[in-house]
Amino acid sequence: MSAVTVTTPTPSPLRRRALGVAVAVVAPLAIWVIGALAGVDYTVESPGQPATVIGAGAIVMIALGAALLGWALLALLERFASRVARPVWISLAIVVTVLSFVPVLSVEATGGAKLALGATHVAVAVALIALLPRPRR
Repeated sequence: MSAVTVTTPTPSPLRRRALGVAVAVVAPLAIWVIGALAGVDYTVESPGQPATVIGAGAIVMIALGAALLGWALLALLERFASRVARPVWISLAIVVTVLSFVPVLSVEATGGAKLALGATHVAVAVALIALLPRPRR
């Protein structure tokens, strides 16, 4: 009897990270669309500012910006502090996610809008934390 070795191809880090960025943009957009279809009013009012409607374009741009900044920070950590890059980056991602709720909680908006917008923040974080760092060996 002969032994058969089965190897499963692992995606390259670049491909995995590009997928992470794509998921980090598509997931919150899907949440926004579902909310819009359910009738969520995405009008928010910040103290001292005029009312603003959070549209799909803003969701895409903010998610894309956060994803690319996260990728850049992870790449810098891997280059200059490779041994601790993954845990430090994940910790920072969690802190940034928690801090991202401050604006959501401080604006005047409907409960549905706050829930949907908060869910978009979580979706971006989950996608990036799951897909950007190299998997443990």
